[in-house]
Amino acid sequence: MKLHKSKAVNFQKDKIMKTLVVKSTIFLSFLFALMSCVNDDTLEHLKVTTVKTLYAPDNNKAVKLESSASANILFEWEQAKAEDGGLVMYEVAFDVEGGDFSKPIYKLTSDNNGTYNYATVTHKTLNKIGALAGLNSSETGNIIWTVFSSKGVNEVKAEEVRTMTITRLAGFAEVPTDVYVTGEGSEGGADVSKAIKFKAVANGEFEIYTKLTAGKKYHFADGTNAAAKTYFADGEVLKENGESTVAKTGVYRINLDFTTGAVVYTEISKMEIFFAPTNSYLFELPYVGQGVWKAASQPITFKQEGWGRDERYKFRMTVKEGTEFEWFGSVNGDNSRPNNSTPESFWYMVPVSGDQWNNCFKFAGEIDNSLSDVSVVFQADNSYTHIIKKVGDQ
Repeated sequence: MKLHKSKAVNFQKDKIMKTLVVKSTIFLSFLFALMSCVNDDTLEHLKVTTVKTLYAPDNNKAVKLESSASANILFEWEQAKAEDGGLVMYEVAFDVEGGDFSKPIYKLTSDNNGTYNYATVTHKTLNKIGALAGLNSSETGNIIWTVFSSKGVNEVKAEEVRTMTITRLAGFAEVPTDVYVTGEGSEGGADVSKAIKFKAVANGEFEIYTKLTAGKKYHFADGTNAAAKTYFADGEVLKENGESTVAKTGVYRINLDFTTGAVVYTEISKMEIFFAPTNSYLFELPYVGQGVWKAASQPITFKQEGWGRDERYKFRMTVKEGTEFEWFGSVNGDNSRPNNSTPESFWYMVPVSGDQWNNCFKFAGEIDNSLSDVSVVFQADNSYTHIIKKVGDQ
C-alpha cells in the first residue's frame, strides 16, 4: 500500500515528534532527580545544632526601660555549630508570655549582621516589643525570648526560653503629625501663629534647632491655633499641658520622641567651616535665627598644591559648652566642584566623621579669592543644607 507523499511526510514528522517527547521526558526526569539529589545534599549540609543554653540576661530579669539613646541590654547565648563547619546565623525572637514562637511578635539579627552569638538590644527596641506584646505606656509586664540558629534555612529554636519583665516608657498613644515650639521663651514669642516647626525625623520623633531665652516660658504644640494640644519637658520626660524654661539663653537642638516620652536638649555653642587643605577653620558662622547660621562677606582662598587649587571643606558644630563636637558634610565621600547644573542635593548636609578629607564638599571655582556669604540652614520643611554665594552675585 502506498502512502500519499504528504501523508508520508506527516507520518514521519509524527514519529520524530513522539521520539523527541519520549527522550525529553526521560531527560527531564533525570534532571529533576539529579537536582533533587543536589538539593537534598546541599540542604543536608546547611543543618546547624540548636542553641542549648542562654547566658544573658538572667531569667525573670526585671528592666525599667530608659529613654537614653545609650541604654541597651546584651542578649548572649551559647554558640551553635554548623554541619559544614561554617558560620552560623542567629536571630533573637520575642513572643508574648505563653507563646510558642511559631509566630514571634518580633525578631532581630544578632550583632555583626547575625554572625555573633550576642545581640545589643536598645531599650527603645524593647519598648516597641512591649507595645507589640500589648503593654500600655508605663505599664509593667512579661515578654519571653529565645534564639534561632540557622544557615539561612532550616532554622532551629534554642532549647531554652527565658522570661523578661519590662516597664514600658511613658510614650503617647496618639503621636502628633506636626510639632511646634511657641511661647515667650521661644524665637516666635507668645504669638502661636509664629510658632516654629520641628522637623519630623522618624515616626513619632521630631527635631529642631532654635534659640531659647532663659527664665521665659515656652511649650510644644501639635498645631498653631488655640485648640492645639500642648506638651512640655519635665526634665527628660515629655508630658502634656504645661510650660518649660531653660536656665541659660542659647541655641539648642531639641529632640522629642513621642513613642518613648523622651526629651533631649543639646546646647549648640558654635558652628564653624572647616578647610581640609590646611586642617583649620576659616571662620565661625553666628546664629541668626530660625535654624540658620550665617557669616557675611568672608574671604575664601583655595590652597595651591602641585596639582592645582584645593577647595575642600565641611562644617563642625561645637556642643555641650565646648566639650563635644559634631561634624556635618556631604553624603558623598568625595565630590567635584559644583557648577550651574549641579543639583540642590549637592549641598545637603549629613552627620559625618571628623576625618580631615572624607565627605568634604568643594567650593565652586568662582569662590576662590573672593568675599562670600555662607549660610547653614537646618529647618523643618527641607533637607539640612547650606548656601554659599559670592558677594555681588544674585
